Amino acid sequence: MRIPGVELTSFGPAGEPVGTAVVLPGRAYPPVAPLLWFATQELLRHRWRVQHVWWDAPGEHGDIDHYDWVADQLLQHLPDSGPALVVAKSLGTLAAPLAAQRGYPAIWLTPILTEPRVVEALARNPARQLLVGGTADTHSWRSDAARELAGQDCAVLEIPDADHAMQAAGDPVRSAEMLVEVTRAMDDWLSTLAG
Repeated sequence: MRIPGVELTSFGPAGEPVGTAVVLPGRAYPPVAPLLWFATQELLRHRWRVQHVWWDAPGEHGDIDHYDWVADQLLQHLPDSGPALVVAKSLGTLAAPLAAQRGYPAIWLTPILTEPRVVEALARNPARQLLVGGTADTHSWRSDAARELAGQDCAVLEIPDADHAMQAAGDPVRSAEMLVEVTRAMDDWLSTLAG
């Protein structure tokens, strides 16, 4: 889903920003979908300028290197100066190698822990990171990898029975509760980042 003609949406906090957060969506999960929208609200509350990236993601198969493609999207939207923070969902988490190389702090929502390159990049990133996933996400979440990364100073929120959209199948009330848990975790993590 993409709003025609929209490439980027920017939001500024009240007061002087502490830096710029670039929000990378998933393949079919736009920056205004619930997880990323509430991430945006928390970022603004913690005085980050927010840049939403919108994209028409390439197909899952073909000649394109998805890591390079996602890294290029991030590079196009990084600030020229000042602190930067990455917030990414699913496909957007393929930016992990670039974030590790540059030492960007990051919030990774449903990171693709089934991809060894993502796990390796998360492990070598010297900056603070928050990983959020659910045990019912057979597409991308690996509890064993998340536990290993938690032992390497990543903050990890694993929600039982949450799927790739961080929802409980067939249970809207529990899904809303999961969204509250994730939002609280982002708030807590951003508070420690400021400290």
